[in-house]
Amino acid sequence: AEITEKLEEVLMIWIKQIRQVLVESEQMRREADYIGPSAELEHWKSRMLSFNSLLDEIKSSRVKKIISILQAARSKTLKQWKELDGNITIAANEAKDNVRYLYTLDKFFGLFDKVSPATMMEHVPSLMNTVCMIYCTSPYYNTSECMTSLLLKITNQIINTCKTYLCEG
Repeated sequence: AEITEKLEEVLMIWIKQIRQVLVESEQMRREADYIGPSAELEHWKSRMLSFNSLLDEIKSSRVKKIISILQAARSKTLKQWKELDGNITIAANEAKDNVRYLYTLDKFFGLFDKVSPATMMEHVPSLMNTVCMIYCTSPYYNTSECMTSLLLKITNQIINTCKTYLCEG
C-alpha cells in the first residue's frame, strides 16, 4: 500500500506537468506584426518535437512499469492518466499532420524571399490553391484561427517582399 501511494504521488506530479504542457501549447501565440509564414511551420515543427518526446517518455518501460503496478492496485489516478495520454496523442498527431501540410507551402516562402513583386504575383494563384487544399483536406488545420494566422503571415511575407524590392531597387 505504501509503494502504491508513492507511485500515485509520482503519477500525480507527471499529470500536473503534462497538463501544464498542454495548457501552454493551447495559449495564444504573441507574434510580431511582420512575421512570415515560415514561422508557422517552425511553430508546428517545434510542437511536434515536444509532443513526440513526451509520447516517447510516456511509452518508456519505466513509465509502463509504474502504470502496470498501479493497474494491479486498481489506482484511481489512472483515469486521469489515460485521459492525458489520449490528449498528448491527439496533440502529437495534430502537430505532425500540420507540419506535413505546411511543408507543401514551404517552397513558396523561400521563393518569395528572393523574387520581385511581379514574379511573386505569378505564384500567388498556386499558393492560394495549396492553402485551399490544406483547408479542405487537413483534419486539424482547417479552423478559422489557423487559416487566419496563416493568411496573415502570407500577407506579411508579400508586404516584406515588396518593401525589400522598393528599398533595394
